[in-house]
Amino acid sequence: MPEQLAAPPARSLGPGSRVREQPTDLSEAEALQALRDGSVQAVLDQLDQDLVALQEVKGRIREIAALLLIERLRSAAGLVSKPPTLHMCFTGNPGTGKTTVAMRIGEVLHKLGYVRKGHVVVVTREDLVGQYVGHTAPKTREALKRAMGGVLFIDEAYTIYRLDNERDYGQEAVELLLQAMENDRQDLVVIFAGYKDKMERFFADVPGISSRIAHHIDFPDYRDQELMAIARLMLDAENYQLSAPAERAFEEYFRRRREQPNFANGRSVRNALDRARMRHAVRLYTASLADGHAPTVEELTVIEPADILKSRVFKP
Repeated sequence: MPEQLAAPPARSLGPGSRVREQPTDLSEAEALQALRDGSVQAVLDQLDQDLVALQEVKGRIREIAALLLIERLRSAAGLVSKPPTLHMCFTGNPGTGKTTVAMRIGEVLHKLGYVRKGHVVVVTREDLVGQYVGHTAPKTREALKRAMGGVLFIDEAYTIYRLDNERDYGQEAVELLLQAMENDRQDLVVIFAGYKDKMERFFADVPGISSRIAHHIDFPDYRDQELMAIARLMLDAENYQLSAPAERAFEEYFRRRREQPNFANGRSVRNALDRARMRHAVRLYTASLADGHAPTVEELTVIEPADILKSRVFKP
């Protein structure tokens, strides 16, 4: 893991010029404080804990955080500093961590003073586009208002604008988003998210949006061993564990589930575990009724193969 940066001392920039001892505005003060107390590093470390694998994604986020921090420090030093473009695009299949990363980015932006709050507002087409004339603008403006001071995360963003439908009202939402991305970029970051191929077509249809996005980050699908690591983390957080035979059953579950429709990576892991816990509870309850004994602590915490193999994934 990269070493935490240390706050630089005042140094000469040439005759009559030095790094200012006191920053000139609140955002510069926040950047210096974040550098000294490691708060930005703490957010990035939390991202490592939140997400299994995705090393390239984490690397990109660290690069963006470093750029933002150094830009603040350049400004504090009196150097020419152009405000960076912060709007982003996340591409990848469902359940690959896009929303989680957006939340951590909001925290970083807030700690460095780029946005006032750092919260994340998640929306889809139905939150932005109306069904009749005059309905779209109020909905889009309301979403932008809620996101101001933080991040507007638009999931399945490619659905906003439908080029093949002349009566679609998505164009109005797009125009309002473009205005906000330009006029409110000092206090609003917009992240567009969706499948890679569909987002590429969306940007081709709406080039004005693509030109305002500086960071494109692709989220790959998790491999089977990574899905198992996610499952262990989720179970451990709730005081459950898989028996050795159950681990093997779960590995087979993922191999089969991946080949079926609507596989959603980490989201599918959580759904599978929820159903396994339900079967586990029914199994213990039924056994208790039969023998009149309460389950042991071990029985209460261990998921067995039967809790997994009853999934419809294993049905012929």
